Amino acid sequence: MTLFNQHYPPSSMAFNHLVLKQVQAALEEDIGTGDLTASLVPAEQQVTATIIARETAVICGIPWVQTCFNQVDASVKINWQVTEGERVQANQVLCEITGPARALLTAERCALNFLQTLSATATETRKYVDAMDGTQSQILDTRKTIPNLRLAQKYAVTVGGGHNQRLALYDGILIKENHIASAGSIGAVMAQAFALNSGKSIQIEVENMFQLKEALAAGATSILLDNFSTDQLTEAVQFNQQSGKRAVLEASGGIGLNNVREIALTGVDRISIGAITKNVQAIDLSMRVIHTS
Repeated sequence: MTLFNQHYPPSSMAFNHLVLKQVQAALEEDIGTGDLTASLVPAEQQVTATIIARETAVICGIPWVQTCFNQVDASVKINWQVTEGERVQANQVLCEITGPARALLTAERCALNFLQTLSATATETRKYVDAMDGTQSQILDTRKTIPNLRLAQKYAVTVGGGHNQRLALYDGILIKENHIASAGSIGAVMAQAFALNSGKSIQIEVENMFQLKEALAAGATSILLDNFSTDQLTEAVQFNQQSGKRAVLEASGGIGLNNVREIALTGVDRISIGAITKNVQAIDLSMRVIHTS
């Protein structure tokens, strides 16, 4: 499932509401009772500014930028010179913004914060997707996201060419080692999961081949292979195929750009990467006033 194709198609009312809600919270946090520094500029002053990328990146977050400026002042006009998901180069102009100086100065930081953060996730995701081009595996995200930006980051993953996993705890069942230990066994916890009849996806994490076989015997159709070596992943894929390919296999843990292709070539269906949302480094962007009137 890709969340933003199924539940939040871009430009839908649900998507627009998500962006607006996040932008309003960010502006409230930043502006509070008012922008003291922007008040130093004459209220009638009009300016034109540009946003520039200082490094190579995959651009993501244009709806958030647009909403930031328009929430501060609806008269602000933005002429975008790039599109969402486009790969840009260092020193490339992304857009030209025209409007009241005070509005541009007030909205600047929140707009750039969204753009630099979401572009970072999209850029990092694209690196992984490119690294395993030509294989059958998909790159997936996790719940290891920046608090209160989960939906935005999951959107950025799709812009970068990745796919979404469950949104939250209520959105699917992922049985991990502590759930197994608490329930008593893989068979017991799987039986409980099926008994819920929740209509949601059920995935179980295993740490070795013995547990994989237990999970398959218990009826698992989606299995997370945690920290398996490439040899173990190959063995798991082969065993699953010999068993009639009963489960979707997902590799996770200890995966980076240095080994993601090798892991994809084992034949696993999916590879989940927490780093694309939790370890991102913001893209270097800047806004510069280029004209006043």
